Amino acid sequence: MPRIAYVNGRYLPHAQAGVHIEDRGYQFADGVYEVCEVARSFIVDSVGHLNRLDRSLSELRIAWPVNRAALVHIMREVIARNRVHNGMVYLQVTRGVAPRDHVFPAGTTLSSLVVTAKRTDPVASAKRAAAGIKVITVPENRWERVDIKSVGLLPNVLARQQAKEAGAQEAWFVDPDGTVKEGAATNAWIVTKDGHLVTRPADSGILRGITRTTLMDVAKKLGLKVEERGFTVEEAKSAREAFMTAATTVIMPIVAIDGQPVANGHPGSVALSLREAFFDVAEKIQA
Repeated sequence: MPRIAYVNGRYLPHAQAGVHIEDRGYQFADGVYEVCEVARSFIVDSVGHLNRLDRSLSELRIAWPVNRAALVHIMREVIARNRVHNGMVYLQVTRGVAPRDHVFPAGTTLSSLVVTAKRTDPVASAKRAAAGIKVITVPENRWERVDIKSVGLLPNVLARQQAKEAGAQEAWFVDPDGTVKEGAATNAWIVTKDGHLVTRPADSGILRGITRTTLMDVAKKLGLKVEERGFTVEEAKSAREAFMTAATTVIMPIVAIDGQPVANGHPGSVALSLREAFFDVAEKIQA
């Protein structure tokens, strides 16, 4: 069955879907995006993701392309047309199509909306979590407004490529003082010797992950303490556990940092228990 995409009011075969060459997302990365997990035919944490989309659009002064209820309907329709029971739904909104000029186009310019969905294999994801993944560290080189989920992700792309070439699956951005910020596409966590969860505060310098926020509720349910504070690469390497969170990975254990094993080099019980409990705690709507 061919994949179907939504582009500005039309449902099109994925291979034929496209945007205008003067779409500002294409020319200036002048747009934002969100990714929601689809699990067991539910859209996970849609309220949080759409709230963050609203914030990102507001920060960049981009108008909603459709109202919120219409967007949820489109998401469901794209998921249904692609028969996605487990996977991802991707939303992208740009400032729209206008003659190339750095300043904002006229207020009559309509925002552009693209929605796609794809299937993923939950069995393969579970196997990956059971094995754990490796990360490398890279110097922070992104713009300061990483709290906006912008499509301008070139530093993240280069970091992920560097990780792949090093035999790892994620890269952590690190400040000059050695403090971990976040991954190229994930939030970073460690588990201390006392069993406390630690992640950097999201007031500035990182994206406030929706999965990150939900995980705090999961931790509360499991009776685990969460500390929002910075931690260094060295602290992470000597931690009891390390893991990352994102809608695309949920909770994924980290077994090595820069080639050095974390603890015994195997996924830790805390990360795996959080992963197991996540779906039951997360907000869900029928896809």
